[in-house]
Amino acid sequence: MPADQAPYSRPGSTTHEVTNQPPPLTGHDVADDPVLIEGVRREGAEWHLDALHRLGRRAGSEEVQRWADEANRYEPVLRSHDRYGHRVDEVDFHPSYHALLDVAISEGLAGAAWADERPGAHVARAAGFMVWSSAEAGHGCPVSMTYAVVPALRHTPDLAKTYEPLLTSRVYDPGLRSPAGKRGLLAGMGMTEKQGGTDVRANTTTASERPDGSWRLHGHKWFTSAPMNDLFLVLAQAPGGLSCFLVPRVLPDGSRNTFRIQRLKDKLGNRSNASSEPEFDDTVAWLVGAEGKGVRTIIEMVTMTRLDCVLGSAAGTRAALAQAAHHVRHRSVFGAKLIDQPLMRNVIADLGLESEAATTLALRLAGAADRARRGDAQERAFLRLATAVGKYWVCKRQPAAVAEALECLGGNGYDEASGMPRLYREAPLNGIWEGSGNVNALDMLRALTREPESLDAFGTEVESAAGADRRLDTAWRELQAELVLSEDAPLRARRVIERAALVLQGSLLVRHAPAAVADAFCASRLAGDRGLAFGTLPPGTDFAALLGRLPR
Repeated sequence: MPADQAPYSRPGSTTHEVTNQPPPLTGHDVADDPVLIEGVRREGAEWHLDALHRLGRRAGSEEVQRWADEANRYEPVLRSHDRYGHRVDEVDFHPSYHALLDVAISEGLAGAAWADERPGAHVARAAGFMVWSSAEAGHGCPVSMTYAVVPALRHTPDLAKTYEPLLTSRVYDPGLRSPAGKRGLLAGMGMTEKQGGTDVRANTTTASERPDGSWRLHGHKWFTSAPMNDLFLVLAQAPGGLSCFLVPRVLPDGSRNTFRIQRLKDKLGNRSNASSEPEFDDTVAWLVGAEGKGVRTIIEMVTMTRLDCVLGSAAGTRAALAQAAHHVRHRSVFGAKLIDQPLMRNVIADLGLESEAATTLALRLAGAADRARRGDAQERAFLRLATAVGKYWVCKRQPAAVAEALECLGGNGYDEASGMPRLYREAPLNGIWEGSGNVNALDMLRALTREPESLDAFGTEVESAAGADRRLDTAWRELQAELVLSEDAPLRARRVIERAALVLQGSLLVRHAPAAVADAFCASRLAGDRGLAFGTLPPGTDFAALLGRLPR
């Protein structure tokens, strides 16, 4: 064929014009959410709203979305040795991971609330954690553990005096150096071992005391996240029984403590965050709390991280809902916007209802934590039972809700560029970390048996809505009968904790949400007038009112 007759492609030619695709969801305020804002006001942190909106606008920016993508695309890399063969045990992160952490720490989402005397400080922190972690969840792990370590560390005042000012700092100061020479610290936790998992009393790591008051640890841990953090609370067997210890990565004299990272976990999700298997060999540690009372000591940290699991799951559900709502507002099918199609309205409204119930419960727990830390015994008792209930149910519902939201985008949602696959991979995480579903269901039974005042406080909370909705009243009476423990209580524990969560959410929505939201929740979740999947709310539901509550 002559050259002048050869086929060619014209530069700039197109085969089709792109239509009927939604614009990118960027440049918006993630905190522009009526459910979130109302909850923050109700729980005592209205003073924080201006800062929350500022953080929300940043979370919704194109720059931060790029950070989130890069932090997960370019995963942490372990450097066990340097070029000369010296053991270094360091993990390298992409700069975007550090950028995300820098904002989180500077906004007070780690330990800063413990140094803030304003009522509502922990609610403000919780709301900020939800807004910021909706942009990228993985870096929230070291943020959450740093927040949670403070009350546990206070069991040993001398250690708290040394480290708490740096754990409550708003300065992100990465790198392994002597803690005293840093402007801010991050903390982690090492509980589980390969042979025991949840059964931490099967731990084999041992601790022996030295004349100077320090201890030496020998053993391993199976799942220790954020190994580049500065300090870790770990469990080990001391002569007096299982005890809690503080392990710094760098000792006061600037030398490296023995913290051999054997490998990083190759996880389903949470890819931006490094989780590791460290080994201890004559590792220096200091006792936290009383010898033999390790579980009682570290449970203070576990309780606060469980709260953050609820916050994180509510945020992840809300983030997926926001993507789905944005898509259906702009995408057309069969001559109408998806948001105007009756069946899609049912699906989105049902997802919105699930998200509102999760967010409202999460902020109620944050409010209880804030008031409990200020000496409110009733709130402390409520938090004991309600944290287990919320941790079980909100975390359990996240994977189903995110999957349904992803389906709203169809094939577009299955593509990595949409961000939905990352939300989906992240969704099961909080249901596993800090106690799986079974652990929390059984923890509820322990609270009912050992701390009956927690049930009294729970009942007082639910009965604040007594008489407002007959379906809620009926569900509460039925639940009270279930809460009378019998020999088969462990077998029934999941049924009971699920019902407890729904009754608590129903009470909160009846008291605080618009009537249409409360009615739809009680009809579908308490009276059972729905199917087994999202999008099965009954006829007569006020869909317009529910859709008006969606994040924009």
